[in-house]
Amino acid sequence: MARRSPGWSRARRTTFAALASLTLLGGVANAAPAPAKPATPAAAQPEIGQPALDKNGCARIENTLPTLSDWPKVDSRMRKNPQDEARIAKILSGMTLEEKVGQMTQPEINAITPDEVKQYAIGSVLNGGGSWPGGNKHATQQDWLNLADAYWSASKTSRTKIPVIWGIDAVHGNNNVYGATVFPQNIALGAAHDSCLVRDVENATARQIRATGQDWAFAPTLAVVQDDRWGRTYEGFSEDPRITRAYGYEAINGLQDGATKRITYNGVIATAKHFIGDGGTIKGQDQGVNPSSEADMINIHGQGYYGALAAGTQTVMVSFNSWTNADLGINEGKLHGSDKALNQILKGKMGFDGLVVSDWNGIGQVPGCTNASCPQAINAGVDVVMVPADWKAFITNTVAQVNDGQIPMARIDDAVTRILRVKLRAGILDEQKPSDRSYANSDEALTDKWLARDAVRESQTLLKNNGNVLPLKPKSKVLVVGKSADSIQNQTGGWTLSWQGTGNTNADFPNATSILGGLKEDLGDANVTFSEKGDVDPTGYDAVIAVIGETPYAEGVGDLQRKSLEAAKLYPEDLAVLDKVSGKGVPVVTAYVGGRPLYLNKEINRSDAFVAAWLPGTEGGGVADMMVKGKDGTGYQGKLSYSWPKSACQTPLNPWSPDYDPLFALGYGLKTGQRASVAKLDETEGPTTCGSTGGGGTATEDLSIFDRTDIAPYKSYIGSASNWGGTEIGPDGTAEHPEITVTPADVNVQADGLKTTWTGTGAAQLYLQSPATSDLRGYPNADGALEFDVIVNSPPVNRTVVSMHCVYPCFSEVNATKLFTDLPAGSKSTVKIPLSCFANGLDFENVNTPFLVYTDGPFSASFANVRWSPGGAKDPDALKCSDLT
Repeated sequence: MARRSPGWSRARRTTFAALASLTLLGGVANAAPAPAKPATPAAAQPEIGQPALDKNGCARIENTLPTLSDWPKVDSRMRKNPQDEARIAKILSGMTLEEKVGQMTQPEINAITPDEVKQYAIGSVLNGGGSWPGGNKHATQQDWLNLADAYWSASKTSRTKIPVIWGIDAVHGNNNVYGATVFPQNIALGAAHDSCLVRDVENATARQIRATGQDWAFAPTLAVVQDDRWGRTYEGFSEDPRITRAYGYEAINGLQDGATKRITYNGVIATAKHFIGDGGTIKGQDQGVNPSSEADMINIHGQGYYGALAAGTQTVMVSFNSWTNADLGINEGKLHGSDKALNQILKGKMGFDGLVVSDWNGIGQVPGCTNASCPQAINAGVDVVMVPADWKAFITNTVAQVNDGQIPMARIDDAVTRILRVKLRAGILDEQKPSDRSYANSDEALTDKWLARDAVRESQTLLKNNGNVLPLKPKSKVLVVGKSADSIQNQTGGWTLSWQGTGNTNADFPNATSILGGLKEDLGDANVTFSEKGDVDPTGYDAVIAVIGETPYAEGVGDLQRKSLEAAKLYPEDLAVLDKVSGKGVPVVTAYVGGRPLYLNKEINRSDAFVAAWLPGTEGGGVADMMVKGKDGTGYQGKLSYSWPKSACQTPLNPWSPDYDPLFALGYGLKTGQRASVAKLDETEGPTTCGSTGGGGTATEDLSIFDRTDIAPYKSYIGSASNWGGTEIGPDGTAEHPEITVTPADVNVQADGLKTTWTGTGAAQLYLQSPATSDLRGYPNADGALEFDVIVNSPPVNRTVVSMHCVYPCFSEVNATKLFTDLPAGSKSTVKIPLSCFANGLDFENVNTPFLVYTDGPFSASFANVRWSPGGAKDPDALKCSDLT
């Protein structure tokens, strides 16, 4: 259960008023708070039409946006016409209920064959991140096209002959495909402040998608990110809704090729996602709770959708987050089940007539639903259900729910009408097979290197340039250091070839250039020396170029949660390499490669020049071009689309916040040759965690221990009679002893849990442990509970305990045999064990193992989202200690 600090929502109630008065002065955003004007009860519904255009003919990024009193009616470029509607109605009238539900069903390519597409009249398929034809990461364009043709041909031989469409997460280019040019992530495009660039990049992405045979891009992300702890920060263009609105318009224009009636041979179906408020959750928690007032939802989080709907987006994807604020009487809960958000607001007030698609197993998060059954979501307005694996059960359940009256037939007909409308507007109903379409198997379409390099150049943001160190003179002799200088994996970030963007080497990017490679191109190979860890004496070089930053992540795996923003704690190797090369009389130029602003004062102090290079994609040469005089032709022009923190826990950080005091403000960015000097910054070491999480007082924040991945300082291990010293569970979520095995599991979301199987051949345990003890007395003081989500796959045969250690043999345990036996097999449950149950034996002042499960018999369960939660012991569904004896 998410718990917020008192007064938090109160501070958020009037932010839309400050936002309305925000203006740009000298390129730096300044908030001038203004009182909110109460809405006039009888006021007409606001209307939004086509945007004003800039000098280049693209949507203008406005200096101010009017405060809206209600959700606006949006005038879309794509409008209904009688001929299309008559054709759709005729097709619909000839379909059976089973065929209609088939059109609403979207399985994952690894879970469905072409023959099954025909048999079940499936309307669409998708491939998830890290899913490729034949499971081959190096699948060729032809491999992709062959599978696309097979699905298409199967659907065309079904009774309805309605073509299937294929959706793909092409979020920065066709990033799942081997050899494709990968464009900068959205945070970088935001720094360019150029909506034409976004249009061009997305149009190139559409051609890339057509080259491999897909029809539908699950992009763009229109989150207005308010807390940079969120693991999807880099997917948002900006924290500024003005940028997001203009970019939303042009991103849709680019993907759909500016379509007004039919999407042409240059375009694909676009998706505005994730509706709504995914960028505004408490503490930036992925799939968490957005407590915004309705006014803030309208005026901050809705802005990207006004642009996207005006441009005619044909699909909208629902967000995983909840929209709840008890103080304001808002209780929409999970948006996949919100009639207000989908039917009343999106389809009703805003006038959206395309289709609404769920996210990956998103319906399963609605209370009372499963991944295979959710009449509430369909009734709320979800038209296409992304149900990767459980699609057959979903079809069976949904047909039964229509027949027994849980889902009205009119709702099914509306959903299928919308699906057919989108397919008709996209030209799919009359299109030939994917391999015969425009750009199919085109190497040129797949590798638009020059546009990507231009996008990188435009996005580079110069934060410091003391002594005008940049640009370097041609033929300068440089020493290049840092882990990301020659790592295309780090340059591209998450959602690249794999879901997390990990497990890749430079060999997986045959058409790419690393930043190091670009420097060698621009300066000459003989003038560039590379030492990743800085083990070369910099004396005698004209400059040192350090390339540092984050390593790849996606979605909740990248959530910082309670961790601070201090880069030196998150990535200590970067500060170590800068310490080796700075202060030696040689200028140091640092490029930060990452998906969000971090507290980097120490690193900036050790640099004469500091560039936010963001996540530039496969054309790292664009980063190098900006550093070398004459190579780019224009000089630095990027400006921050996210505010930059001056302390380790300074988040949320937005101009409309009353205490806004960043290191570098929204809109900041130096130009080449601009005379400006950044003084030495405060290097006060921040706390390891932010918020009150322990000590002798009362905890106020969850202690997250495992959530999709290990949460520092805790790491996950297995131990057994074979090795009680323990084996750390790997980054791939696997570990194995004869007595116990661990593999990844889907508990709440994709691969968020640890499926743990005790084989029954000996005693074994799964545990989460830190190298040092922590004072966690604040949690029992706050009536805390150990909470975790679990799916019991097979119940325990022998006695099974849940334990906590204060450095073994100091420990306490409870008997959980009956607990795990009584939980419903195969379904997710949330367990809450009061910490008071561990009071006998546990020293809360010296805890090093806050979670351990032990048994010596057969047992299998999947564990996820392990945390200690203040107040959890008082929740109505918390266990009693007497139940655990």
